[in-house]
Amino acid sequence: MNGSSAVGLESTLNVIERFISFNTESSRSNLELVDWVEGSVKGPRVSCFRTFNAEKSKATLCITVGPPVDGGVVLSGHIDVVPVEGQAWSSDPYSLRQADGRLYGRGTCDMKAFGAIAVAHIPYFLASNIAKPVHIVLSYDEEVTSRGSIAVIEEFGRSLPKPSSVIVGEPTMMKVADTHKSISTYYTTVTGHEAHSSKPNIGANAIMGACELVDELYRFAARLEKETDPSGGLEPAYSTINVGTISGGTARNILARECKFHWEFRGLPGIPQDLAVRHLERYASAKVLPRLRRYTDDATISTIVGTEVPGLVREPGSMAETLALKLSESNETVAMPFATEAGQFQVRGYPTVLCGPGNVDQAHQPDEYIAVDQVESCMRFMRRLGEYLKG
Repeated sequence: MNGSSAVGLESTLNVIERFISFNTESSRSNLELVDWVEGSVKGPRVSCFRTFNAEKSKATLCITVGPPVDGGVVLSGHIDVVPVEGQAWSSDPYSLRQADGRLYGRGTCDMKAFGAIAVAHIPYFLASNIAKPVHIVLSYDEEVTSRGSIAVIEEFGRSLPKPSSVIVGEPTMMKVADTHKSISTYYTTVTGHEAHSSKPNIGANAIMGACELVDELYRFAARLEKETDPSGGLEPAYSTINVGTISGGTARNILARECKFHWEFRGLPGIPQDLAVRHLERYASAKVLPRLRRYTDDATISTIVGTEVPGLVREPGSMAETLALKLSESNETVAMPFATEAGQFQVRGYPTVLCGPGNVDQAHQPDEYIAVDQVESCMRFMRRLGEYLKG
């Protein structure tokens, strides 16, 4: 891959095709794709660094192109994808199909195309004799925890050169996005005490307690809705709560011993990530637990954190924003409704924005696609980056 500086559309599409061909659903290993990428890019002035999950079944790959000095640019994107099970695809989701100016396949939009385009342009970056490096970060588990990039981020400034700015290539139609909400997910378990339903005075119904907690979460969500901040450009322009699953009990005539529910909080940038869980814990201690413990001391309520992804807070005039606007030939920024690893970079001190090809409305859909003209727009972005890093 390092043999030529010319990077055309066909060669770029070939790299995208290879990225798509690897099934990297979040429940599976991504090592085959990581091995293929690393084997393809090895050569002078290119170094690769991996971090792994606890089971060593997944890796985040950081490819540093150019001189190993501080002040480079990170191009970050995840290579895990959501499942295709149960979706009605018109063709094999892991075989790239081109039709009507679109590229179909799982991950084309969200977001293997960005990583593939960056990798395809490594020969161009090298031929440009860039003075500062490009760090291409291909991470795992963004779709489930967004923690796959953290270990690599923490190596910048230690075993890896410290970058000056970060561009996360999530699908923004190549617009520069400088803000998004945080997301925190939780598992709440209510434990009661079984009893025959004809004798509720000798037990504690965990379902009753869980329902009270869920009801309070939605009352709190209604309060948050009134604290709208339209200035940020987010839609909806307020923090939100959702309870996604709930399960408990064993039979209609038994007071449930246990009930669990899985919920999330998406906070406006700058809002404390633990705002909702702290509210729930206070309500549980003050209202729900006393009722559950009227007839038994066994009742408990516990909440554990599943995922905490920081929001991306607007930093007008940051190095990342200025650079991305220049490379995309834009003069304004937008906000995005989804959470990304961008907040992970920002909270560790790196100016960060989003800018990548594709329309997020296509993400996670059957027959997911990216328009070819979006690929071409991202290719121009990469060429401008090479020119910028020369100086």
